[in-house]
Amino acid sequence: MIPRNSLNIELDSNNVTRFQSALLEWFDANGREFTWRREDTPCYDQVLAELMLQRTRAASVQHHIESILEAYPSWEAILRAGPEQLGRDFRPLGLWKRRAASLTALASEMLARGGSFPDNRDELLALPAIGQYMANAILLITKGQPLPLLDANMARVLERYFGFERTRVDIRSDPILQRSASQVLDTLDPKKLNWAILDMGALVCKPSNPVCDSCPLASRFATRGYT
Repeated sequence: MIPRNSLNIELDSNNVTRFQSALLEWFDANGREFTWRREDTPCYDQVLAELMLQRTRAASVQHHIESILEAYPSWEAILRAGPEQLGRDFRPLGLWKRRAASLTALASEMLARGGSFPDNRDELLALPAIGQYMANAILLITKGQPLPLLDANMARVLERYFGFERTRVDIRSDPILQRSASQVLDTLDPKKLNWAILDMGALVCKPSNPVCDSCPLASRFATRGYT
């Protein structure tokens, strides 16, 4: 177990490679299929899907995304609708009454920018509706940067496999978790590996009652008492 105060950790590169290979192989056979994961999906559609996925189950987003994209095929359509209409149309996804105003503000900013997101992370974080997760998602989607889509599922898989403890309750501010996730995602296909880790956490490496018999990493987890 990596001690709580070891903030300058470097994960073993061979262990990282084994983790990457096992997860990608598992994903090829077991990964979930979502509209926003198709190779021909436009960047706008992928970004909107990631915005919808905030605190919303992926299955629910998949159920509604085609109708949402039909109604809102562009930033201009979002801006034209306004917060009240957005709140009504996105209501099945939950929490959207509060987020509709920030999405409208983001649409206004994107139109002013000609539809292009900034390359600079600090500039991204200054945009409406863009937090740490979304900044990573946008740079991953639009620029191909190897950044982690770090949520509770990914955090759990990484913690269990690599055997470190968080130093903070909030994963966004945990230095060990952030650094480790970035190291793991430094690969030739970071988007696919992100999806593989997220699906592993959602389908197999669950918070309780994990399906260890179906886990390609189970032998490693077993040495840490997770099976």
